Amino acid sequence: MPPMRILPAKSDADVRLGVPGDKSISHRAVLFNAIAQGGATVHDAGLGQDVLSSIRCMRHLGIHFEVADRLIRIHGQGMRGLTASAAALDCGNSGTTARLISGILAGQPFRSVLEGDQSLSRRPMRRIAEPLRLMGAQVLGDTLPLTIQGGSLRGIEYQPDVASAQVKSCILLAALFATSPTTLIEPLATRDHTERLLQAQGVQVDLDLPRITVHPPSELHAVDIQVPGDFSSAAYWLVAALVSPGASVHVSNVGINPARIGLLEVLREMGAQIEILNPRTVGGEPVADLLARHSELRGASIGGAMIPRLVDEVPILSVAAAVANGTTTITDAAELRVKESDRLAAVAAGLTRLGVQVQELPEGLIIHGDASLDGGETLETYGDHRLAMSWAVAGLAAKKPVTIDDAECVSISYPSFWADLERFNGQ
Repeated sequence: MPPMRILPAKSDADVRLGVPGDKSISHRAVLFNAIAQGGATVHDAGLGQDVLSSIRCMRHLGIHFEVADRLIRIHGQGMRGLTASAAALDCGNSGTTARLISGILAGQPFRSVLEGDQSLSRRPMRRIAEPLRLMGAQVLGDTLPLTIQGGSLRGIEYQPDVASAQVKSCILLAALFATSPTTLIEPLATRDHTERLLQAQGVQVDLDLPRITVHPPSELHAVDIQVPGDFSSAAYWLVAALVSPGASVHVSNVGINPARIGLLEVLREMGAQIEILNPRTVGGEPVADLLARHSELRGASIGGAMIPRLVDEVPILSVAAAVANGTTTITDAAELRVKESDRLAAVAAGLTRLGVQVQELPEGLIIHGDASLDGGETLETYGDHRLAMSWAVAGLAAKKPVTIDDAECVSISYPSFWADLERFNGQ
């Protein structure tokens, strides 16, 4: 796909959109049902490249899937029904695949090798390797490729150094195969999709937060899942409406799990007009429709416990901050340096090219708003899907067109993004 040229927003856009199924829930639906007993159907799954990486890896481990148009049928083989893969398991660009599947493989009586693309191979895996080693698995490597010799695991009590839903999920998955309960102590609360789904599958999960204890089950029960729309994907359209004069966007069927909607709360504090409509519960997850209208935004200070609740949305939050009145300070966000790209450095560089005054901190950003984004630039994505979509929204708010150097990378999480942008702006 050639570079994508984004034109400034047209006035008075009024659009209704749906977004892909939640990526985090889709991953878990695939992986957890693969080691459950029996068949399960996942409806409205997010089928970006990351989730397809999870499916591909589980196929190599002997699981049969039928995939068609946002629907996945999974033929689970039980906790002890996986077979060793003769080839390395390719996780692509997906940190969720690599970290969660490592927890499963730690409990298997065979050797596995995990590999990934260049970006994923730079991301830290010691944070999962260390607890898996403490549980009794043999793990070679602290980055991909990672070799795991699984087997008999013991329960542990463990507090990670970083607040990470991926690290938490890896440990809780390994805990399923242990000989005694495992307790994880979260340094800060992170998204709880893993705990919700394990409980739905019949696992005893004791929540005495920040302590989470998993009692090893004899088996997992397969469960059908209706996946809500991905809030991280909806976030681009919420901000697109906020920064586009006269615009409004209605995004339907979005997951509003409290651990995921920190951005929504921050934007409202910044003055955003965003309504939560028709709240309901679908498959154990809170869901609603979201309506955003163009708003005059003001700067804010974000850090601490809020960061894990919006960590994936910091790039698009930074675009909103660039056009807000006043200064926005983002702190405690060092984790963004080890994502698909160094998102702090990349966001600072991109906004600077658009004429925004940005100070890059070791663990955050200071963004001086009141900026009229200049445009007329080509912005680098570094192959990072969240940067590409954030720069597209920045292009809507710019005076002159903005070019995105790598349009294809959005397929990692949101394959239809450019088609939806055309609906929003007629481009």
